[in-house]
Amino acid sequence: MKRLYNILTHIAAFLIKIAALFNKKLKLGVKGRAKTFSVLKSEISDKDSVIWFHCASLGEYEQGLPVFEEIKSLNPNHKIVLSFFSPSGFEIRKNTPIADCVVYLPLDTKKNAKQFLDLVHPELVIFVKYEIWPNYLFEIKRRQVKAILISALFRKKQSFFKFSGKWMQKALFTFNHIFVQNEESKKLLEQIDYAEVTVSGDTRFDRVSNQLNIDNSLDFIEVFKQDKLCVVAGSTWPEGENLLIPFINNDNTNTKYVIAPHNIKSGQISNLKTKLTKATVLYSEKESVEISNAQVFIIDTIGFLSKIYSYADIAYVGGAIGTTGLHNTLEPAVFGVPIIIGDNHEKFPEAKTMIDNNGMFSIKSQEEFNSILNQLIQNDNFRTTSGKHNAEYISKNRGAVTSIMAYLNKR
Repeated sequence: MKRLYNILTHIAAFLIKIAALFNKKLKLGVKGRAKTFSVLKSEISDKDSVIWFHCASLGEYEQGLPVFEEIKSLNPNHKIVLSFFSPSGFEIRKNTPIADCVVYLPLDTKKNAKQFLDLVHPELVIFVKYEIWPNYLFEIKRRQVKAILISALFRKKQSFFKFSGKWMQKALFTFNHIFVQNEESKKLLEQIDYAEVTVSGDTRFDRVSNQLNIDNSLDFIEVFKQDKLCVVAGSTWPEGENLLIPFINNDNTNTKYVIAPHNIKSGQISNLKTKLTKATVLYSEKESVEISNAQVFIIDTIGFLSKIYSYADIAYVGGAIGTTGLHNTLEPAVFGVPIIIGDNHEKFPEAKTMIDNNGMFSIKSQEEFNSILNQLIQNDNFRTTSGKHNAEYISKNRGAVTSIMAYLNKR
């Protein structure tokens, strides 16, 4: 199995280079990985004390950030290397102040693993959630470097827990400790005799809770919203927008709508605006039009959504109508906002819990969407109570960072 994995990795490397000729995202990754070793040589010296953080993409970065910040503050004399596998993480966070050096992680070959670790020579390695790269992990173990996996989430169907996945199980055992999000994940690890596991919860709860401690005010949202009820639709995809558009077009109340599409390409934004019959304004137009007169505000930029949720009375979070994956529902939940999502959320345990707590509502049709959104708009008590359940859920699940840091401080 090990030999087959290594063969397939080399084949994948070749195929990715071919595919990158026709795919912009893959091209970014191929070019970025080609520069990794030269960047490390210029940024990291043999005398540096180094801590290495690795994330697959932006979501894992946000998940690990509260831990990264704590480690950085406690180790001011160490250099921090942050690696990403995906361009969607690297391109957005390549200038993050949390790290001294941000790079793409080269593909998981034995040669790459040895060269990467020769250059980084970390004292501590932190991987986030799903990142299990056997050759890197085996090389880390061989060098006796301490490595932990945080906010891990395991499911029975994963290869680690099948007879055919015995070799991948060995990669898990290279971690000195694994911090998991729930009891189910812990039990799965214990079934394969991995004992160094702690149920710490999800660091995202700590991350979003920190949002309450900063200034979330946005002048342009205050001018737009005024004292009206506001629905914020965050990280939307066309499938979800197809439910939002007819609802908004037929809404005769004074409700305001903020739509923050996941894809902000001009063509998609223009198409969305054209389909809306209510007065609509784009963020990029806000300096030239009177936004207070609009009923719909489309955010055709990035970086504001977490603060915009603080103005929401009701939230819709995209991704679960189609197959793209549910986006971050904890961001609106921390502000005590009731949330509507699609029905494709089985891989998101926080969604199941909030649904069970009656703070989140899963829909699969226009009729269901209209029904629950109308209830939330028209019933003040129902809306407030539902949102309160979400805020309480976030509050009760904080503390993952404290648990992880308590372990690391013993090292």
